[in-house]
Amino acid sequence: MSIRDDLKQLSEKIKAYRDEARVQIHLAREDVKDEWDDLEQDWERFKERLEKLWHDAENTSREAQDATHQFGEDLKKSYQAIRDRLR
Repeated sequence: MSIRDDLKQLSEKIKAYRDEARVQIHLAREDVKDEWDDLEQDWERFKERLEKLWHDAENTSREAQDATHQFGEDLKKSYQAIRDRLR
């Protein structure tokens, strides 16, 4: 096989890997975007819960406070996971 043939095969292999990587990157972005959109809805719900807690602080049960705190912790971890995946 000539160097020309070797380079042609190499070029075709690189193109195939590049095309596969492009598809995977696109899918990953869509996956992350979908996850982000879901988290944004959770963020809005969390802010609403916090606002209610702050407004009704004296009348809010400890269970409601703990549930909101846990929801916030879970939300934080989810955002951190997305951030880490995009690094």
